[in-house]
Amino acid sequence: MRAIAVANQKGGVGKTTTSVNLAVALSRAGRNVCLIDLDPQAHATLHVGVVPGADGPTAFDVLTAGQPLAAACVPVTDTLSVVPAHIDLSAVELALAGTHGRESILRQRLAADPRCRAESGADDPQAGRFDYVIVDCPPSLGLLSLNAMAAVGEVLLPLQPHFLALHGFSKLLETIELVADHVNPGLRLLGVVLCMYEASTRLAGEIGRDVESFLGGTGGSGAAHQAWRDARLFQTRIRRNIRLAEAPSFGQSIFDYAPDSNGAEDYAALSGEVDRAVATGLIRRVA
Repeated sequence: MRAIAVANQKGGVGKTTTSVNLAVALSRAGRNVCLIDLDPQAHATLHVGVVPGADGPTAFDVLTAGQPLAAACVPVTDTLSVVPAHIDLSAVELALAGTHGRESILRQRLAADPRCRAESGADDPQAGRFDYVIVDCPPSLGLLSLNAMAAVGEVLLPLQPHFLALHGFSKLLETIELVADHVNPGLRLLGVVLCMYEASTRLAGEIGRDVESFLGGTGGSGAAHQAWRDARLFQTRIRRNIRLAEAPSFGQSIFDYAPDSNGAEDYAALSGEVDRAVATGLIRRVA
């Protein structure tokens, strides 16, 4: 099982859009996927057509009330499940105040779920085991994002090619370093994916080259922390596409809402890159 947190402390950069459409693309390719929504806004939950808190436990109950992951999983398709978020998640720090090991609760829940413990070669959707767990983090670096990073093997960073979005890049790298040093030694930055990309603008091209140069220049460098030393800039660019903005209001992924759009083409390509990273061993198993 491979677990990936999609994280960026800046809002509006395509984080939830990437979490949902990457999860759906992988599931459409035959992978068994669990999407965990840790954002109190519950946008990923709504995006896949699930009403937050309508029936049964949510991610809040998994983190604060000892509910197992299975109790909160809502089937969306045969190969995609979602652990829904709820506005209650905004109070998770208060609810867990004084709780020992509160930053590792999600990791414990994943470890206790047999679907997250598939052995090598046993990734069979029909067996109910998860091939991927995708965690949509909130636009902050608080306890919820910390739980996600403590539970996964890799972090995927969606980045809008604007200088203000780039400004928080170093802060997220620092957070990944801290989690790797003190909570989850196996944590790695998988890479950066450029979202809302406009190839016709010089700025987008410049930022893409800057990120690629920065990440490429750290390979094997002793100055780079091991948590992001081998990260890469994904070749797929998620182009700015109005269909991606429209799809959530219909409770659909881009593949259901506009299967012939640039958005569907780009997220299918990104899922292919991620899956190839798995096949070549660049994404490690966490269970």
